[in-house]
Amino acid sequence: MVKLDVITTRGGDGGETSLGDGTRLRKDTLRIEAIGAVDEANAALGVLRLHLEQDAATAAMVARLQNDLFDLGADLCMPGIGEDCLRVTDAQCLRLEAEVAAMNAAIPPLRSFVLPGGTASAAAAHVARTVARRAERRVVTLAAAEPLNPAAVRYLNRLSDHLFVLSRRLNDNGAADVVWVPGATR
Repeated sequence: MVKLDVITTRGGDGGETSLGDGTRLRKDTLRIEAIGAVDEANAALGVLRLHLEQDAATAAMVARLQNDLFDLGADLCMPGIGEDCLRVTDAQCLRLEAEVAAMNAAIPPLRSFVLPGGTASAAAAHVARTVARRAERRVVTLAAAEPLNPAAVRYLNRLSDHLFVLSRRLNDNGAADVVWVPGATR
C-alpha cells in the first residue's frame, strides 16, 4: 500500500510536487492549495483530539474524521472523477449527518450566535471548524476550475456543521457556550 522510507527527496525544491498519478504541479496551484487546506484541517483535528483524552468515544469519532480527511486528500491528489481510485463517498457524508443529528438532539436550540470558546475542547473544535471551512472554500474554487468528485465539497460542508455541533456538545451541551451579545462593546 504505502511505503515511505525516504522523506527528504528534494523533488519539491523547484516549487513543484507530484500528484498521485505522477503529474507534476507547481505548489501554488488550486489543487495543491486545496490539498494543503485539507491537510491543515486534519492537523486542527489532531489538536482537538489532544483535548479529548478523557472522552474515548469522542476521540474515536474525531479519529474517524481524520481518516476521512486523508481519504479526501487521496481523492484530491488523483485528477478526474473516475472510480478507479480512492474517493470520498456519499456514505461518509451521510455518517456525518447522522452524527450531527444525534449530537444535536441533546442540545437546546440556539437563541443567539455562538462565539468560539467555552471549554478548551470546544475552542479547539471551533478552530478545526474554521479551518475546515477554509478547506471547503479551496475545494469549491478547485471544483469551479476542473472536474471533482462532488462528494468532496459535500463532505467538507458537513464536516464544518459537525464540528460546530460537536463544539456545543463539548460546551456541556450548550450550557457553557459563549453567546454573541450584539453591540455589547459599543
